Amino acid sequence: MPSLKDLKNRISSVKNTRKITKAMQMVAAAKLRRAQDAAEMARPYAERFNAVMAALAGSVGDSDSAPRLLAGTGSDKVHLLVVMTAERGLCGGFNANIAKLARQRAQKLRGEGKDVKILTVGKKGRDNLRRDLGAHFVGHHDLSDVKRLSYADAQKIAQDLLDRFDKGEFDVATIFFSKFENVVSQVPTAQQVIPADYQQDDAAPEANMLYDYEPSEEEILADLLPRGVATQIFAALLENGASEQGARMSAMDNATRNAGEMIDDLTIEYNRTRQAVITNELIEIISGAEAL
Repeated sequence: MPSLKDLKNRISSVKNTRKITKAMQMVAAAKLRRAQDAAEMARPYAERFNAVMAALAGSVGDSDSAPRLLAGTGSDKVHLLVVMTAERGLCGGFNANIAKLARQRAQKLRGEGKDVKILTVGKKGRDNLRRDLGAHFVGHHDLSDVKRLSYADAQKIAQDLLDRFDKGEFDVATIFFSKFENVVSQVPTAQQVIPADYQQDDAAPEANMLYDYEPSEEEILADLLPRGVATQIFAALLENGASEQGARMSAMDNATRNAGEMIDDLTIEYNRTRQAVITNELIEIISGAEAL
């Protein structure tokens, strides 16, 4: 049985932990609002951009003049998996779920005889995958010094992918991130970015419109496709940012609740132990008085 001093020290320690988790919850809640607004404001632009790109890609079709970023290399032997996670932990299963999806995809591709390369964004995903897939790592982007994500950060990652594609290092690139739905729901998502996979929505108004492009569709695509890669990566980073704060807020709320329950249990145990000590002391006093 622990002593009164041990129980008192443990109660004090859990109370200090509860203060920390409560503070982290409040900070995550404040950051979540800004991150959620940024992700939601980026969605209409990304959707509209994808609609225009889908129309352009549909008009070009499988012609020989189609840019390589759209047509691909003609092979899917080498796959580059871009795993985007957080730089920090204490956000529940956010990082682990993204890494799990990437690990499953890597295992599936390797089972099909494909070559797998992994580019990580955020050290938590890198740490999670290092043990199983460390031999497949080809690069890493550190965003720990970035206080607020910008399009320039996405452009750096996109330029790295484009340079590797031009050098023939891979045939297909897929990004892995978590799509934000709400505070308690973040969906791990895989999205192919190279070669570009723009799906045209027949129900969208843009699908039924006819456009005349100047210069040709091929020239426009050659200019817009690199921007499309950066746009998709930027949208994914914003979704990740909102998902991370939502997951951290939920995890810290649960931790605060658990700490409160633990304090209640320890307080009951402390009172019972203290009562038992007092009872034993009274018995010793009475026994000593009767012996005189």
